[in-house]
Amino acid sequence: MTRAASPAGPPSAAKPEDDAAANTTGILRVGLVQLRSGRDPTANLDATAALVREAAREGARYVQTPEVTNIMELDRQVLFGQLREEADDNTLAALQQLTRELGITLHIGSLALKVSDSRAVNRGFLIAPDGEITARYDKIHMFDVDLGNGESYRESNAYRAGERAVLADVEGIRLGMSICYDLRFPSLYRALAEGGAQVLTVPSAFTRPTGEAHWHILLRARAIENGAFVLAAAQAGRHENGRETYGHSLVVDPWGRVIAEGGTDRGVILAEIDMKDVAAARARVPSLANGRRFEIAEPGQIGHLHVVKASS
Repeated sequence: MTRAASPAGPPSAAKPEDDAAANTTGILRVGLVQLRSGRDPTANLDATAALVREAAREGARYVQTPEVTNIMELDRQVLFGQLREEADDNTLAALQQLTRELGITLHIGSLALKVSDSRAVNRGFLIAPDGEITARYDKIHMFDVDLGNGESYRESNAYRAGERAVLADVEGIRLGMSICYDLRFPSLYRALAEGGAQVLTVPSAFTRPTGEAHWHILLRARAIENGAFVLAAAQAGRHENGRETYGHSLVVDPWGRVIAEGGTDRGVILAEIDMKDVAAARARVPSLANGRRFEIAEPGQIGHLHVVKASS
């Protein structure tokens, strides 16, 4: 289970796995599942399960799916007609069973889940090889934007924002969790890296216009800034609801190099990541060690929105 932190506090840390499950080599074969989720959770589950199986057959021990794996729906009324609470969600239960069957670690990038009659959460899950949930992360930053091309999104109309950053261990490798729009808030990733994250995860459903402009740049920047691997499984293509997502699932190394990339169709992207590369990047440019606290001499009216406060 995730160890709780204060709402504005430092990252939470999931309970480490048993020493027997630790990865003594620091090398992990990863698989990113690229989806095109639609309006039917059952159909989405079938597509997800098939690609997770494919990744496992190819030797991936950690598999990540994109944001909103279970449903892609913009109509609020239709969405809430399909959503279930976590304890009753068929997608989560089925993927826990699949994870147990395959003996892998599965990172469900996120599921849309009901928490009340009027509110949902965008929640990611890390599932251990025994099928147990070892970490949960609720998306902190809501995608409330007007893109200027007629596309407008108000995620906060339906979803409740999270308040805790989350760290977890996968075979002895420290992983930091995030979701999609979080990518634009670098303070979150710095906090995760300072909490020990060697791998930063960004399962996403980026729109095509923002993806074409910023996806590669931002993911590479988060890797470079923190000397960490970045794993980002993505939604891709034209969805049933008319939305078009960018795809291009990426694995970025700690020096900012793209070492694996998807296209714009469904599929699996595979790579091996080596924690020696994290140590090497951080030794060459020790920005984590060189960071200093500071104050802004004349704060604006908004104040310090992105400061991570210490636990009380």
